[in-house]
Amino acid sequence: MQLRDWAALVAVALAVAAVPPAIAVPADSAVSSPSAGSLKRPRICLVLSGGGARGAAHVGVIKVLEEYRVPIDCIAGTSMGALVGGTYATGSSVPEMEAVLEVISTEMLFKEDPPRQERSMRRKQDDYGILFSPEVGLDKGELKFGKGIVSGVQLETVLRRLAKARGHHQFDRLPIPYRAVATDLVTGKAVVFRDGELANVMRASMSVPGAVAPAEFDGRILVDGMLTSNLPVQTAREELDADIIIAVNVGTPLLKREQLTGIFGVSNQMLSILTEQNVQASLATLQPDDILISPELGDFSTGDFDHLEQIAPLGEVAARKVADRLARLSIPAGEYAALRERQMVAVVPDLRPVDEIRFENLKRVHPQTAHAALDTKVGEPIDQTTLDRDMRRLYGSDDFEHVNYRFIEEPGKRILAVDAVEKAWGPNYLRFGLGLSSDFSGDAFFNILGSYRKTWLNDRGAEWRTDVQLGHTSGLYTELYQPFSADSPLFIAPHAAIERTTTDLYRDDDRVATYEKTSMLAGVDLGSQFSRYGELRVGMLGGRLKPQLDTGPDALSPGESRIIQGAFTARLTLDQLDSVHFPRSGWRAGASIFDSTDTLGADDEYTKWDADANGAISFGNHTVNLGIKVGDKLGDDPLPRYDQFQWGGFLTGSGYSTGQLLGEELEFARLMYYHRILEGSIFEGAYSGFSLEASRIGKPLVPGNSEDWLRSAAIFIAADSPLGPVYLGYGHAEDGNSSFYFYLGRPF
Repeated sequence: MQLRDWAALVAVALAVAAVPPAIAVPADSAVSSPSAGSLKRPRICLVLSGGGARGAAHVGVIKVLEEYRVPIDCIAGTSMGALVGGTYATGSSVPEMEAVLEVISTEMLFKEDPPRQERSMRRKQDDYGILFSPEVGLDKGELKFGKGIVSGVQLETVLRRLAKARGHHQFDRLPIPYRAVATDLVTGKAVVFRDGELANVMRASMSVPGAVAPAEFDGRILVDGMLTSNLPVQTAREELDADIIIAVNVGTPLLKREQLTGIFGVSNQMLSILTEQNVQASLATLQPDDILISPELGDFSTGDFDHLEQIAPLGEVAARKVADRLARLSIPAGEYAALRERQMVAVVPDLRPVDEIRFENLKRVHPQTAHAALDTKVGEPIDQTTLDRDMRRLYGSDDFEHVNYRFIEEPGKRILAVDAVEKAWGPNYLRFGLGLSSDFSGDAFFNILGSYRKTWLNDRGAEWRTDVQLGHTSGLYTELYQPFSADSPLFIAPHAAIERTTTDLYRDDDRVATYEKTSMLAGVDLGSQFSRYGELRVGMLGGRLKPQLDTGPDALSPGESRIIQGAFTARLTLDQLDSVHFPRSGWRAGASIFDSTDTLGADDEYTKWDADANGAISFGNHTVNLGIKVGDKLGDDPLPRYDQFQWGGFLTGSGYSTGQLLGEELEFARLMYYHRILEGSIFEGAYSGFSLEASRIGKPLVPGNSEDWLRSAAIFIAADSPLGPVYLGYGHAEDGNSSFYFYLGRPF
């Protein structure tokens, strides 16, 4: 199985909560079973195998079973079979399951982070850098990694929506008695679930090793049941007293020799071999009256989640090949209708308010911080959508490897117990970043970044982050973020930085000078987080600057060789964009002031301000994005040469070289349109689009440069990737400047 093996048939069940129960009763023309009526009929059990997206065929099989009025008295399933089986066992109809197949997508199942608007500002700010790698733990020089590519939080959200029987249940008391199989990762033995919360049980049965983090259940570490019993015939026979078994095997066939390319192909083949061995052992136990249905699924793989509607009918085709045997099991229409009516009784969810919200087993994260992330409140009725969003938001705080919940009844009170499992590879994390750009005319830049973050240094949630960057801009940056209390929005943040940057100066299109600026600054900010909407900081900083002319005339020198700097600062950021790379909805705004004053020992007195905003709105796959940025000085003191606005480049004055425009005043507006040409899964997909831009640089540093509005346009194609967004574009300015561009990382 692959990373996406478990997700496909989440599709099978999503409509459960939305569509009223309904069933079509077939006509009386079908052959009735001779055992019906006065004779006791055999107990028929449906056994569904794992198989990822291929498991959509289970829905087609069930559709034919209903058509032939074959009674299903019990269900046993593994992995995706456990999902489909659990959905059907709790009262879902075939039309409900088919409705979900129409809307399911890989993106729906694999994007585990909460909507970006819901994340904390600390984590939103990470998006504006060039970080791309997942966090790995670092403890005493040893790297530690997560237990799976995805945690299963989003999967559990979907499973809760599909399970009509919510809460803890004895599975023999479900509308259809049910069993699910998982594997104990410690003992290597199969684990058969006879009771539990259905969503948790399904998730445990489908935790593909290495792809989905193992589930923790009653002290056991559980992974996908495919490793021990992918077609649980024995479970149906021994646990559910089945007389006749209808087994549906949708497992992935072994790869051919020419397909065994690369480590992933070999790893998948190893899992398939283990699975196939236990499937063959199960098939060997089938008896003459049992029925085996093996849909011919061709080249459909376990990860074909965008083709579920094409896979499901193949289950129908396979079931009709054994129609004569199914017809012998048929019961009269009235009897079957009465059976299905009993099996589709909806279990009313318990939405009573809770008297306490309890976080268990927290060792680092303060419970007050976790409570502050929840919209679910004590004394208010439970809203399933809100509670699911709370779980995703907790997971999105990056403190936990897994988040789940359950309800506990204690004498006199009802408790919402949140099982938030802190990252075993925390609390210190390492990430990496990479940025590349070129205008194909000699200017190429790169930056590589390493970021080390230490979290929960104390019970108030202190965080210390240090970044090291090498490349076009090199530097060392460090900040200690200390909240006043675990649930307070107020914080103090001392910080320091050493940075070296290079600036090119242009006269029209010609590069006439280059200088470097080295700075060593330290300061402290006081601030407040506005829930998940924004952040305000005010502070002061001081240090030294060393601007130095590298090439060019002395008249363009940035000034003194050493400059003392001291300034009061303020910065407001509001951020409700759904994405930084390719926003499709939401808005962002920000403003900052830098007041250099001799009160703090500065050599140059001046006040610089800037503000920016952008917003996006989409119509289907079409998006319009509008952005503006302005900046100027306050008062009569001019901005020094080493601290003026630098502009120009791809999507920031397209057609011009990166940073070609430099002066004391900046005005810029951009209208972008982009069209999503490829849907994403874990990533955001691919886009094509264009940009219309207008820029004005007032009081340019190089005399003679234009102070008029400079109009330009760009066209581009772009895609999200494991290393960040990738752009290939062409820009052309009204005055004739033009350039091709390549970017890895955010260009604006």
